[in-house]
Amino acid sequence: MKVSMKQLLKMVEQPNAEITHKVPAEVVTASRDINRLTTSELANKICDIFYEMHGDRRFGDDGAIVGGVGQMNGRAVTIVGTEKGHTVQENIKRNFGSPHAEGYRKAIRLFEQAEKFNRPVITIVNTSGAFCDVEAEDRGIGQAIAESMQTMAGLSVPTITILMGEGGSGGALALAVSNKVWMMENAMYSVLSPEGFATILWKDPSRVPEASEYMKFTAPDLLGFKVIDQIIPEHYGKKALDHDDQAQLIKEMLLKEIDQQSAMSKSDLLAAKEARFNQF
Repeated sequence: MKVSMKQLLKMVEQPNAEITHKVPAEVVTASRDINRLTTSELANKICDIFYEMHGDRRFGDDGAIVGGVGQMNGRAVTIVGTEKGHTVQENIKRNFGSPHAEGYRKAIRLFEQAEKFNRPVITIVNTSGAFCDVEAEDRGIGQAIAESMQTMAGLSVPTITILMGEGGSGGALALAVSNKVWMMENAMYSVLSPEGFATILWKDPSRVPEASEYMKFTAPDLLGFKVIDQIIPEHYGKKALDHDDQAQLIKEMLLKEIDQQSAMSKSDLLAAKEARFNQF
């Protein structure tokens, strides 16, 4: 079946029961699929040119967060996102997508640069959460997450977040304070993992399917709660979209949304963002 981009965009605008076909426990597995698009892959597919930037200018670089400047159809954009790998070796290099404090400080540096040069900001989230150990605490992970959220909240340029796979806890929210938040069809977004939920509530991490039903972390659930604004399809009919089709769909959506937000004044963008998060 040939993929119709027009029909996919219609599915985004008018989501229905066809937008997802998995129960919550299946979404958990799908969101953690090692073959999901990464931030660097998506950035290079949607941009004519993408230049990655490194380091937080204080401590070092963090491979778990990728960020840089790209040009998309002639428009300069800043792209920042958590990064997982497709192999064990890549995941070790990327710390399995769990950032340290310097990763969030790198993101803050790029956010502030985007504000200075009036570039739209696109963030991509696929993380089980920020890294948590003694070393992370020593580097100030809690403060870095809070400062990232605060910086994003104050951006007066167009901001869009894409929840690509897992969206776990403050580590995900640190990159998701945007005017618009979109979610892949088989992504999840929650305060903790279903394993953690089951362990805390029932002292039994094997009750993941039951926990998944209670937690309401799927894209249709969160669209109903207005936590997210749109669902991005991952299939067309019975055919799963390949990475090129997914990237093209996301690019079309981004170009349209950036045009809409760019037509707003800076004060209106900030007011709309404030109103969006004040509803919770």
